Amino acid sequence: MALFMDTHTLEGGVSAADVAAAHQADLATQAAYGVDYLRYWVDEEAGKIFCLVEAPDAEAAHTVHREAHGLVADEIYAVSEHS
Repeated sequence: MALFMDTHTLEGGVSAADVAAAHQADLATQAAYGVDYLRYWVDEEAGKIFCLVEAPDAEAAHTVHREAHGLVADEIYAVSEHS
């Protein structure tokens, strides 16, 4: 599995509660695609959302967002974790 960080921008801001609900929808959908959404971060005022996900590929991560709630990422990056 590879590690990805995706970014979303929603004009006009976003509420943490709405993002939490979308994340729960991701968790309910992810197993069918071999995906594991690990964490997310939100900047409510700027409407920015960042999701960290383990997935077989970027398309699988994209598919989970699309099917779970329709809020697909603007960009998705392959990343590696370093301590």
